[in-house]
Amino acid sequence: MIQEYEPEATRRDAGDAESSRASRGWWDRNADEYQSEHGTFLGDDRFVWGPEGLDEAEARLLGPAESLRGADVLEIGAGAAQCSRWLAAQGARPVAMDLSHRQLQHALRIGGGFPLVEADAGALPFADGSFDLACAAYGAVPFVSDPVKVFREVRRVLRPGGRWVFSVTHPIRWAFPDEPGPEGLSVAASYFDRTPYVEQDERGRAVYVEHHRTIGDRVRDVVAGGFRLVDLVEPEWPAWNSQEWGGWSPLRGNLIPGTAIFVCVRD
Repeated sequence: MIQEYEPEATRRDAGDAESSRASRGWWDRNADEYQSEHGTFLGDDRFVWGPEGLDEAEARLLGPAESLRGADVLEIGAGAAQCSRWLAAQGARPVAMDLSHRQLQHALRIGGGFPLVEADAGALPFADGSFDLACAAYGAVPFVSDPVKVFREVRRVLRPGGRWVFSVTHPIRWAFPDEPGPEGLSVAASYFDRTPYVEQDERGRAVYVEHHRTIGDRVRDVVAGGFRLVDLVEPEWPAWNSQEWGGWSPLRGNLIPGTAIFVCVRD
């Protein structure tokens, strides 16, 4: 009987190419399980910003409802394109982009009638000024080593006045164990340690990479990418949400933030 190797978790440097390769492989391998486990919560056509359940229908971080009608919107790290499907229902013209072929197969399975594009967020295959809005609900940004490169690409494909709204794991979570119970409430690492979290195979090749930036880092990255930050949203855990999702839970969510949403404008 051949025993499957369990990836080793470590903290080490990981550059653009290694991070991109690891992300593509991880999401291709895990897309089926991810959609099966979280598909009910995400819905087929719901725009949820994170595990807390903050819904764009209520938050309106992309702008008033009427502003979405006829808007060209790029969703980065779209997964099964649930957010794009919601945007299309509001009258927008979304394009759903993801690095993972398997994730986009799930988007195709559910349907929607809008373009699906397989591409890397650091090299967007679109002309300058193609979109009015860009968004990413936990897509791409946490997994890239050079977020400024991504932000500059997003700025390039946005029209003047366009919004770029993205959500990531709240940086403070990096100081705590990624556990939903009481063991996840004690500081276990330095918040200021930017060393990436890497899972690697028996040959030392990264199979999963996630990059940490402090809140200050994220703000500086937004500015360096050519954007003006107009809001930073830290969703509170709602009373109706009783689910656990990885390290997110009602216990932790009522004490420390789990998600940070950056609302940016291209002037």
